[in-house]
Amino acid sequence: MSHWRVFSRLLCGCSFALSITTETQAATAPSFDEVFNLIRTNAAGLSSAELNNAALQGLLAKLNTRAWLVDSNEPATLDTNAVGVSTSAIFDDGYGYIRISRVTDGLPEQFEKALNQLGSTNKLKGLAIDLRFASGTNYQAAARVANHFLSGQQTLFEWAGGVAKSQEKTNAFRAPVTVLVNRFTAGAAEALAAVLRDTDVALLIGTNTAGQASATKDFKLTTGQTLRVATLPLKLASGAEVVSLKPDIQVDVSPDDERAYFVDAYRMMPRSGQSTNAVASLSVTNKPRRRINEAELVRMSREGIDLDEESPKPGSPAPAGKSVVADPALARAIDLLKALAVVRHTRF
Repeated sequence: MSHWRVFSRLLCGCSFALSITTETQAATAPSFDEVFNLIRTNAAGLSSAELNNAALQGLLAKLNTRAWLVDSNEPATLDTNAVGVSTSAIFDDGYGYIRISRVTDGLPEQFEKALNQLGSTNKLKGLAIDLRFASGTNYQAAARVANHFLSGQQTLFEWAGGVAKSQEKTNAFRAPVTVLVNRFTAGAAEALAAVLRDTDVALLIGTNTAGQASATKDFKLTTGQTLRVATLPLKLASGAEVVSLKPDIQVDVSPDDERAYFVDAYRMMPRSGQSTNAVASLSVTNKPRRRINEAELVRMSREGIDLDEESPKPGSPAPAGKSVVADPALARAIDLLKALAVVRHTRF
């Protein structure tokens, strides 16, 4: 059994123990109506509107991924009309990047086109799929994108629309893959990220996702807002339900900075986030680090040297003609892809 599988089972055991504690607390909790009425009748200086808002916010916070108010900024366009792939690019001479903004009906075709275009002029050594701020409710489209990376037929997940499976093929994408996620990665985008990790295609980099991968039903409220209720969770082939995904490598970046990096991945901004590895904690300092290429990674592996000791001093200019990716999550993804590419070439 792989270390990843053992780690996952340990997490499941912790979750089960937590669920027992939660159920015990729920069994001994007082009646909501009783508490609500007592506060409403006796609390000084508390208006009905304030009490109602507190109760609403507390209810939704507790239910978290089971019911939520739809963000008013969420695209109003239907999945059939929305743009799926918003950006594609090549970084560091051979590492592809595809950013998905929404999992739509047309996403599988858009994704395939972008992947083919990247590979037509470059021999891709790896691929970073950016699902930060991505959403959508088209789970079949998510499965069709995941299908590009699997050579055999296998079950991917079960959802309200049935069971999604990959198809046998000889042209599956075989280079290393990383997936960027954040707390705004939701719905079918979470399903795509979960499947790519569950099938050992990719590692996830970023922050915990929204936890909204499920079949839902929308209810229009009298205020004009929309309440979305999760009616059926999405289940992976292993039987595990897709909840908020914890990345394999955590890279904390503010949402505002992440949006700015979308405009310019090379833009230098102050970094206050801290990066940690989900498997083994890594000490992170503010010491500037030089980007490492494949040849240097091979040298590190073979000669046991520490290239950080050979890094330029703070303030030293980057090598002429070389732009350095400043987006922390994307930079980590590219470095990981380089390392994985080196491992494949030196060990296999």
